[in-house]
Amino acid sequence: MNEIKAVGAEALLAPLSPGGAAAGKDRPWLYSLLIAPSAVVANGVIQGGVLAYLLSMQGIGSGRQSHMIFLLGLPTWLYFLWSPITDFFVRRRTWLLVGGLLASAAMLASFHQPNLSSTAAMSLMLLSACCSQLVVSSCGGMLGAMRVERSRRVGSSFYQAGSMGFGALAAWVLVKLSYFGAGRDALGLTAAALIAVPTLFSLVAPRQEVIAEGTFAATMHRVWMECKSTFWRWEALPYVGCVVFPMASGAAAGLLSGVANQFGVNGNNVAWMNGLAGGLLMAGGSAMAAVLPTRVRATVMYMVVALVNCAALCVLWLGPLRPSTYYLGVTLYLFTLGTCYAMFTAVVLEFLGHSGKSGSGRYSIINSLGNVPVQYMLLVDGWGGDKWGGRGLAGSEAVVGAIGAVVLLAYLLTHKRSQTAPVGIAAAD
Repeated sequence: MNEIKAVGAEALLAPLSPGGAAAGKDRPWLYSLLIAPSAVVANGVIQGGVLAYLLSMQGIGSGRQSHMIFLLGLPTWLYFLWSPITDFFVRRRTWLLVGGLLASAAMLASFHQPNLSSTAAMSLMLLSACCSQLVVSSCGGMLGAMRVERSRRVGSSFYQAGSMGFGALAAWVLVKLSYFGAGRDALGLTAAALIAVPTLFSLVAPRQEVIAEGTFAATMHRVWMECKSTFWRWEALPYVGCVVFPMASGAAAGLLSGVANQFGVNGNNVAWMNGLAGGLLMAGGSAMAAVLPTRVRATVMYMVVALVNCAALCVLWLGPLRPSTYYLGVTLYLFTLGTCYAMFTAVVLEFLGHSGKSGSGRYSIINSLGNVPVQYMLLVDGWGGDKWGGRGLAGSEAVVGAIGAVVLLAYLLTHKRSQTAPVGIAAAD
């Protein structure tokens, strides 16, 4: 099983430490590299524009492209169904290594197919996407196993910075190589290398404690008690609200390029602002979250930066329809959105508590819920854009997001935080 002897009730019930020498041993900066395999697959190849670009070069229309990309994006929603395996049998960092290397091999095989839109190619790419989600769940379990609050916050920041940065970089590299005439095999090797090389950093990830288990029944009892302690409590409700409420959904990030012409921005500049530059802006915003004070609860800080993100959208909502408005508004929006994403991960970890035996599985369930506001805010933003144009799109997300953030922030500031750790389960007898 996936843990170390040692851990009695005192270890699991101990509160998180705010900082100290242990923070350096956790090496939280490493998560910017550990998440890279999943970032390349999901944020780079599938949803970053690479697959759509290559399919268009084969004459595949937008309608069929969208169906394929939707199908390949399903693992980011459903990975909680198979991710709990990363809590068992071997260490989480080993599962990360296995998931990353399998994703790399499947991606290479997919690009090697004669027709990228064929059933074989799509099946292999879907397999790559599924395997890459083992990286996400492993990272979540490893982040949750850190006991120093400062390490968790910095780890969340670097985790999201790596996700945004490597995804944007992979998309830019692969599209550029294709533009300059690189063949499918060369693109496949490049994509596989971008996935596999960062995976190897799992070999230097800190060794984390492993909980010794007895019988299968005892293990399942422990998992059940940990899940009950995390989810079946009144204190879980504000955390669920933070995850499913509309603020900082990022839905507008994928729609702003469609209204750029209303601000007088041409296609080449849109490609930069909403492509590589946008990804790096979000990565920078995520990294900036590392300097935010840990003495403020993650939930409260998340609401604060979400309101700042809504304010950034007001530039696009209330500003004149000029290119300078678009550049300034999108720059501020994407940078603050990166900070929101980092704080979202910090909220997930605060909700999770200590990883215990089932940390990867519980992290995956909570993290998957974060897709809910993205979907309904796409509808809200689309409605606003259809009714009032580009300004309406930005205004809709700003207003609805601000309402959600203010409601939750008011609740959080008027209710005292429970002193009981979400997960404090002694080893099962």
